[in-house]
Amino acid sequence: MIGAMQQQLDFIAYIQRMLVEGEFTATYKYALLHAIADVCVEHKNSNPDAPMEIEIDTLVDKFIQLYWNHSVPYALGTTDIITNAEDMLLKQNSLGQAKFITEIFKLQNAGIKSYNAFKNHQHYSKVISSLRRTFIDGPLWRLQLLSGKEECFLYPHTLLGKGREPKRIVLNVGIAQCFRRFYDLVVHLSVTEWVEKVQTIKANQTLLGSQSQLQEFLFGTNRTALKVVAPLLIDIQKGLCFYCQKPMNLKNEKETKKTPEVDHFIPFKRYPNDLAHNFVAAHADCNNNKRDHLAAFAHRDRWLEQNLDTHKAEIANKLQPYFYCDSDKSLAVSNWAYQVAQANSAKLWVKKGYFEEAAGFKYQQPSTGLDLVAEEKPRYDV
Repeated sequence: MIGAMQQQLDFIAYIQRMLVEGEFTATYKYALLHAIADVCVEHKNSNPDAPMEIEIDTLVDKFIQLYWNHSVPYALGTTDIITNAEDMLLKQNSLGQAKFITEIFKLQNAGIKSYNAFKNHQHYSKVISSLRRTFIDGPLWRLQLLSGKEECFLYPHTLLGKGREPKRIVLNVGIAQCFRRFYDLVVHLSVTEWVEKVQTIKANQTLLGSQSQLQEFLFGTNRTALKVVAPLLIDIQKGLCFYCQKPMNLKNEKETKKTPEVDHFIPFKRYPNDLAHNFVAAHADCNNNKRDHLAAFAHRDRWLEQNLDTHKAEIANKLQPYFYCDSDKSLAVSNWAYQVAQANSAKLWVKKGYFEEAAGFKYQQPSTGLDLVAEEKPRYDV
């Protein structure tokens, strides 16, 4: 255990050094930190004492997901794609536009309106292949250059694969667990530094003007798409608030405490990616009171039954054009979030003014038929 605790301290110190001593002419390194953290959360490492392999193409795909909203003209204040608006894209490289932005912009102007539509497009593999070399030659090896020297704390620079086309990286023993343990911190630091970098690129100054909305533009939820989610969830939940199970105000156009809102069941602040199966409809009052807390275990059981069993296919069919649909990934993220809550002895939100302890909970096979396996508290011994 002492070795694990020391590795966690070393991990935090290394991330701090990376942000100070690394050379950042573009935003790619922030994206890579974010991407690795996401993958560690989304894909359970069955053996925490073993190195974790991550496919190069998985990270390239994650880059496209992270940069998708960044590739919309900023000054237009709309998600409508205009073919002559490339000069209104925010630069993500001090020396010119980042290739990922340019290529995603082309996809959007070719009629591919969302990341999820891109995932299902016939040219998906071709685009991944075209961006792979940029990813390998750029952030993948430059991320661990501190003060100009290689310090491979996260993963060796010996990539697995044939010839000049490596296929995967291997995180060092214990590193995946560190990313899972400190996911919130890593993503917060990455996003904060990322936004600051975009702000400091001179070519962006004219477009930015007031910068108060920049972080929401780069990393916020697509509010337009959320309008599609609410009617579906209200129908699934039969007009009842997901949390208190009381009727929502569906008739009065004036907003009240009972007005339905779409909530990220695993809070967006903890996992800042939109997964279709992570949404629930709730009273504005319940939603605002829950805020960034994890919900109590009774709520989690209800979410598992509603979104990952009974209505899993319906949610995927209706929301697939707008959001990434992967129920297994939603389950993995949920398991991770509650494991971290247990490890931290966190409080879970029950209802307004009431919380319960996360510690001591053991995963059980749900009666809904989900194929879940009981998971132990995270271990970091190396």
